[in-house]
Amino acid sequence: MEVLLLKIMKKLNLVLLFGSFLSITSVIAQQEPHFTQYFDNMLHVNPGYAGSNDALSLTALHREQWVGFAGRPRTSTFIIHSPLAKNVGGGFSFIHDEIGPLNQTMLSGDLSYTLRFKKSKGRLSFGVKGGVNIISINSGELQTVDASDPDLINNVRNRRLLNFGTGVYYHTPKWFIGVSSPKLLQNSYDGASTTIEQRHYFLIGGGVIKLNPSWKLRPTAHLKLTEGAPLSIDVSAAFIYLDKWWLGAMHRWQDSFGAFIQFQVQQQLRAGFAYDHTSTDISNYSSGTFEVMLNYDLKFKSSGVRSPRYF
Repeated sequence: MEVLLLKIMKKLNLVLLFGSFLSITSVIAQQEPHFTQYFDNMLHVNPGYAGSNDALSLTALHREQWVGFAGRPRTSTFIIHSPLAKNVGGGFSFIHDEIGPLNQTMLSGDLSYTLRFKKSKGRLSFGVKGGVNIISINSGELQTVDASDPDLINNVRNRRLLNFGTGVYYHTPKWFIGVSSPKLLQNSYDGASTTIEQRHYFLIGGGVIKLNPSWKLRPTAHLKLTEGAPLSIDVSAAFIYLDKWWLGAMHRWQDSFGAFIQFQVQQQLRAGFAYDHTSTDISNYSSGTFEVMLNYDLKFKSSGVRSPRYF
């Protein structure tokens, strides 16, 4: 049964990505924020991840993108998720994102159901996400060439857009893969213009390789696809030393490159810092992008050592 399910998942991934390519018809910028430490923020895009840590997991992450560039993106996230029952997980996400005249606050709840496979120690989770995106846009901050442009969006203040999404997540102690679309509805920002919440598709995968008793290697990849924008591909690799230090590098295809460092402060607390520098013309006006991250996992058992988790 497990082999059959994995074959079905691979076919679904190909259909999802291929179908998305065929639907590209208009030009609109990507709206979902980027993260260099995306592997610590997966619940934001995939509800199937809820409860997968076997602990009450709390993660806070702040990103300052293109520092020094006017109207630069700034994103803050807080995510909490936990097992709720034997095969059921739940979570909550708070994301506040600013870019130019646009401010959006995304609140969402997640629910997952997991199938467990004893032979491979694998788990296959199906998740659903529901929430609201609160949009504010001050179009007066835009410098326009033609003020009568019919595509120019109107001022928007605290417009509430309901949405839902879905995702599938499979993981073993050695590798993982997930495919998802967190916002399936394409809502209009102001109810009148053609500017909409664009549907995004995510494919994230990776694994961990033991090099010797002290070192491990964790490669990961992240693909993001949306209508009217180039395919976004992130690849990263982290060397893990004694399950305490994460030293890694990343590259976003045709966009940026960077590095990150994480430290396991104690068994349940991990801190991270990331920096990336764009390879586009924006680099002439920016000193780079910075991220800080804190993760805390609360064990449910009062005794015993919790096995390290790498994703």
